Amino acid sequence: MTFRKKGTKNPPVLSQEFILQNHADLVACVGMFFVLGLMFEGTAEVSIVFITLQHGVTFPAEEAEERATAPKFLYHYGAKDLATVFFYMLVAIIIHATIQEYVLDRINRRMQFPKPKQSKFNESGQFSVFFLVSCIWGTFILHSENCLSDLAVLWRAHPNNMMTFQMKFFYISQLAYWFHAFPELYFQRIKPQDLSQQVVYVGLHLFHIAGAYLLYLNHLGLLLLMMHYFVEFLSHFCDLFYFSDEKYQKEFSLWAIVFILGRLVTLIVSVITVGFHLAGGQNGNSDGTTEDVNVLAAKIAVLSSSCTIQAYITWNLFNVQLQRWMEEDAPLQAPSVKKKRTKGRFSRKGTENGVATSNRVDSPHMRKEKSS
Repeated sequence: MTFRKKGTKNPPVLSQEFILQNHADLVACVGMFFVLGLMFEGTAEVSIVFITLQHGVTFPAEEAEERATAPKFLYHYGAKDLATVFFYMLVAIIIHATIQEYVLDRINRRMQFPKPKQSKFNESGQFSVFFLVSCIWGTFILHSENCLSDLAVLWRAHPNNMMTFQMKFFYISQLAYWFHAFPELYFQRIKPQDLSQQVVYVGLHLFHIAGAYLLYLNHLGLLLLMMHYFVEFLSHFCDLFYFSDEKYQKEFSLWAIVFILGRLVTLIVSVITVGFHLAGGQNGNSDGTTEDVNVLAAKIAVLSSSCTIQAYITWNLFNVQLQRWMEEDAPLQAPSVKKKRTKGRFSRKGTENGVATSNRVDSPHMRKEKSS
């Protein structure tokens, strides 16, 4: 969110500059329509579709007593989830603008970063907050659903392919956040040369989160997402220190080691869970018309997509590391080249860069000998 300086004229209403400066207020007004709709009986049913989770199923009390850990009210996915994702995408835009204006912009004005570094600092600051909150939230869900104490939950499908409230709300929030990244590319004035990389980065997250949500791989997807988010949080957190002072380059190198270890652990968990336990953990049928994820196509898709994103992220790490090494070596090479040129230009033998010159200015002692 761009900070408006005092004394500047307000742009025309509904102009591009007006939308960029006030996009958070405009989005908040749209979100208020859905909230105000709850106050009227005629529009309450429509507003509820956008604000609350849909496609819930209530189980009988006898059936709930047989499953001590399962709640009485569970959810599955459906078309109405798109409306809920849209509403919480508006909420994500408002939160994004609030963090930008009241936290990151104040730090930028105090540190006085140059413009290229300022945009990278804003990106790392936003992602650091999101990854940290998601890691804490996701870890709480894994603990409350006994995923950390009973790892068999990762490959054991939930009865009737259902989700708990907190699990579904987490995935809805994740989809909403990554969908909000597309309009933020316009609001934050992303450069055209960086646009394609940002779109691929956001698209990969959406693809894998939606895949885990639609295939009911909720616990496995959540565990892999937490490992990925933790490594990404360390990445952007180290970038914040690197942008403030480049002497923290050693911390970036330490993070690179953690990054590689995180990628390896993610691949190992994916292969073990999907390739072995998910294939043999259940005796379900292999009919492709059912909603069972225990089919060959699903296994190949999950494994290939997991390996693809790990390879892509690792390749980006190598590119970023190589670019920073080149930036560090550039100032060191410049003085040596300048010193070499200076040495050749003023040599004792009257040559300049290895070539004899006749128009050199003589010293006073040489002029005296010539005049005599």
